[in-house]
Amino acid sequence: MKNKAIFIDRDGTLNKEVGYPDTFKKIHIYKRSVKALKLLRSAGFKIIVVSNQAGVAYGYFTEKFVRDTHNHIAAKLKKQGAKADAFYFCPHHAKKAKIKKYKKDCACRKPKTGMVKKAAKRFSLNIGKSYVVGDKLTDVKLGINSKMKSFLVLTGFGKTERKLIKKEKARPDFIVKDLYEAAKMIISLERECKS
Repeated sequence: MKNKAIFIDRDGTLNKEVGYPDTFKKIHIYKRSVKALKLLRSAGFKIIVVSNQAGVAYGYFTEKFVRDTHNHIAAKLKKQGAKADAFYFCPHHAKKAKIKKYKKDCACRKPKTGMVKKAAKRFSLNIGKSYVVGDKLTDVKLGINSKMKSFLVLTGFGKTERKLIKKEKARPDFIVKDLYEAAKMIISLERECKS
């Protein structure tokens, strides 16, 4: 039997949006994110963090720094009894990269589905029964492109992005306050499916 997952954006969804966080001091996990992860894990979901990190392509920080940041986030979550199963990130930017090797039109940059496919293979996921949660319409489009239900959260860039839904032709299945509200709604949807 295949697993179900929640694909969660990092900056602006799991933790506060601060531009390009180039030190651990800038990483502040939303309190309710911890509650959300606990709730989703208790319901049997794999938690997969998927993040575009073009700061690598711009030369603001390295891939190693992003991996170290993910280890830092994982340690902070563990201290509070929460956990993400995996962190995936895209370091590329097709147009604005300052570092040549990252200037490419890759398959991993959201809303493309490369990170989802990697996770699906690794964790034997049923993508059709999984969800994506994020604060940008690129996350919503990732949901559309992967045929997953999508949640736009109003943390991070969410309030600004909500105004662009019609223009971008990217309609989320749900618009919610934050990751915790998304988690509660997902649990409710799952109960409806079973009844």
